[in-house]
Amino acid sequence: MELDSQKTFINAKPFLKWAGGKKQLLPKFYNLLPFHIKNGITIERYVEPFVGGGAMFFFLKKHYNVKESFLFDINRELILAYKVVKHDPKDLIDELKEMEEFHLKKSEEARKENFYTIRNNYNVQMNDFDYENYGEDWIKRASYLIFLNKTCFNGLFRQNKDGGFNVPFGRYKNPKICDEENIIWVNKALKNTEIFCGDFTQSQKFIEKESFVYLDPPYRPLNRTSNFTEYSKGGFTDLDQIKLADFFEQMDIKGAYLMLSNSDPKNEDPKDEFFDNLYRHYNVERLPAKRNINSDASKRGDINELVVRNYSH
Repeated sequence: MELDSQKTFINAKPFLKWAGGKKQLLPKFYNLLPFHIKNGITIERYVEPFVGGGAMFFFLKKHYNVKESFLFDINRELILAYKVVKHDPKDLIDELKEMEEFHLKKSEEARKENFYTIRNNYNVQMNDFDYENYGEDWIKRASYLIFLNKTCFNGLFRQNKDGGFNVPFGRYKNPKICDEENIIWVNKALKNTEIFCGDFTQSQKFIEKESFVYLDPPYRPLNRTSNFTEYSKGGFTDLDQIKLADFFEQMDIKGAYLMLSNSDPKNEDPKDEFFDNLYRHYNVERLPAKRNINSDASKRGDINELVVRNYSH
C-alpha cells in the first residue's frame, strides 16, 4: 500500500478489539476504494451501517479529510462506548486509569476475582440501565466495557441469550486498559460524526448520491461451529443477509459507492454460491486473509474473504 503521508489527518485506531475486525485487510481495501477517493484527499460523506470496531472508519480518517460521517450498529453497548469517547474522553480516561492501577497491582488470582466482579456488575447494571438518555453513568459503563474487552479471553465481545457479557477471564501479564493517547485520537476522529444505535436499514436516510458506504455485517458462519454473530443477542441469519442484499441494491439505485465484505462460504464448500448469487449483478472479489479467531489454533490460517462493490474503479 502506498499512501501519501500528506494525506494523514487523524492517527486513531480501534479502541476495542472486535470480532471480524478488518485491520489486516485495510491495505487491500485501500486498493479497492473508488478511484476518485483513492486518488483524492476528501470524502464528502461516509456511512458505515455496521461500525463494529471501526477499523475502516479510522483508516479513512487517518488518510482522508472525511467531511461528515454517520456510524451505526445494533449493539447498544458498543454505541454507548463510542458516544462516551465522543462526549467525555477525559472522564473516561480518568475512570480507566483508576481501574488499570487497581487491577495491575494485584496478583493473578486477585485479578481474576476483580475481573469477575466487574463482569457481574456490568451484567447486573444492564437490567435497568437507561440506554436512551446520555448521562454520567454512561462513562462508568463504557469503562466497564473497555476493561472487560482488554482483560477477557482473546479480547472478544460475546453476549448470551439474555444479553449478558459471558467471555471468561484472560491471562495477560500487563494489559493496556487505558490507552489515553488513542482515546484522544478517537475523540478527534469522531468530530463531525453522528453515531446511532440501530440496524443497517436506519442508515438509509443518510445515504445520498456519491456517498461512500462500507458494509461489514456479522459474517455468515463458515460452518456450524464458527458462528460469530453473537455480538448482538439476535444474531444475523441468511434471511438478514438477503435483506441486506436488497438494501445494497436500493442504495446502488440511489447512486452511492458501495463496498461490502463477508466470509466466503467456498472456504468450506466450493459449491456454495450463496453470495455469488445474491450479488450476481455486482463485482464480487475474493481476498486472501487470516482466520484469527478460533479456540483451536490449528484451525486458524489462510482463508478467502469476499468483497462486493457496485463500482469497478
